[in-house]
Amino acid sequence: MPDRNDFSKGSVTRHILSLAAPMTLAQLINVLYSVVDRIYIGHLPHASAQALTGIGLCLPVITIISAFANLFGMGGAPLCSIARGGHEEKRAQTVMGNSFSMLILTGVALMVLCFVLKQPLLHLFGASKDTYSYADQYLTIYLLGTVFVMISLGMNNFINAQGFGKMGMLTVLLGAVMNLILDPVLIFGFGMGVRGAAIATVISQAASALWVLLFLTGRKALFRLDRTSMRLHMPLVKEITFLGTSGFVMSVTNGTVQIVCNAVLARYGGDLYVGIMTVINSVREIATLPLNGLTSGAQPVMGYNYGAGCYKRVKSAIRFITVVGITFSLILWAVVFMEPRFFLHLFTQETGLIEQGIPAMQIYFCGIFMMALQFVGQSVYVALNRPKQAVFFSLFRKVIIVVPLTILLPMIGGLGTDGVFWAEPVSNVIGGTACFVTMLITVWPALRE
Repeated sequence: MPDRNDFSKGSVTRHILSLAAPMTLAQLINVLYSVVDRIYIGHLPHASAQALTGIGLCLPVITIISAFANLFGMGGAPLCSIARGGHEEKRAQTVMGNSFSMLILTGVALMVLCFVLKQPLLHLFGASKDTYSYADQYLTIYLLGTVFVMISLGMNNFINAQGFGKMGMLTVLLGAVMNLILDPVLIFGFGMGVRGAAIATVISQAASALWVLLFLTGRKALFRLDRTSMRLHMPLVKEITFLGTSGFVMSVTNGTVQIVCNAVLARYGGDLYVGIMTVINSVREIATLPLNGLTSGAQPVMGYNYGAGCYKRVKSAIRFITVVGITFSLILWAVVFMEPRFFLHLFTQETGLIEQGIPAMQIYFCGIFMMALQFVGQSVYVALNRPKQAVFFSLFRKVIIVVPLTILLPMIGGLGTDGVFWAEPVSNVIGGTACFVTMLITVWPALRE
């Protein structure tokens, strides 16, 4: 096999940016699947606030489905990069095939389970009599595309791991364009409302999944999907699952935090504040994409060089993403703090939601610059196959810090709903610092030639 996309030669910064730029755009496009739905739904006549809140109640389920895609996609891709750096082509191909099989099996199981538990889950997430019908309409149709989500989101990691960042971007670009076109046609043109948004999303995800399969079974791929590589090897599946647990825990804990936040906000502020949190989550998803794309783009480069024994280049990559990540997040903090109204107007014209959402958004994002440290630390742990540290710090920030604070802070000093929004910046400062400093103490000294 020709040695293409060799990350042990040339500029480390150039390699990272060549992957990070298209991966960021690809992730932006992927987020647009759900965010564009919320933008259109937020402008429905007569029931925009209730419909927007209804979709917000579906976010934990959507997040958990994405978590399982990350479990096998983000778990297998770094192993594939390390194997590629060590010129173990057969192992790299087997890792990809086993990850694909697990994505399919898990996708089917999740779809069935979510259909069975749909009604109690939505009520658990804070659905009221005014918002349940909208949540039910959207989720019922969205679940039909669960396998498409698993393939497009999970297997796209292997396109990037092989060094084809632009192709990874095109994977989701096709679906995004379809979603942008179909959303207004089905929601407003055919008067399908929330159902139209869900149908557009499923069709778009199916197109992305088909594109992924065509590439990974085609001639351009360095490693191709075939039946032999798809046969499950349990030791390898355990290794993939163990490493992917970090990304899985991050996504699942995000879903857990959304559930807790919605429940506490519904108690202290009602449906209006659940709608505000839906908008804030949407803004956060978009705003942190460049940071996520940067660290994701660095993972294949760090993993390849780690497998090839080029530890100085690994250190160079860590330095680069740290400086750029902190700089970007500081700029992001300033922009959101000064212009929260602009971001809120993207999703709704409801006066009450906008006025109450401005201080909530300023509180929520005030510690966003410290999140860069968490992103850097997590990406290094995953890229260098250190799953224990990656999993621990995923749990530490969300489960140990955010969830308890979300429940306790509203009771302190009459903070109420503000206490829910303060939980995020506090966790960013504590969790981000702990993750990054531990990485410097445990990983950095070990990276010696």
